Amino acid sequence: MSMQNRAKATAKNIEGKIQEAVGDVTGDPKTQAEGKEKQAEAKIRHTVEDVKDEAKKLID
Repeated sequence: MSMQNRAKATAKNIEGKIQEAVGDVTGDPKTQAEGKEKQAEAKIRHTVEDVKDEAKKLID
């Protein structure tokens, strides 16, 4: 399950980077902000997975 969640987070990060780049090219600050927001969400998801992994190590 963890690998699936990490893959989704990575995909969200890539999507955010692309959206931010499109915003840069078009000069659309809203699109840039949405892209950065998606990247932040992906970072949070990765952090959650890191915490889950550490908790599992402690339990095992």
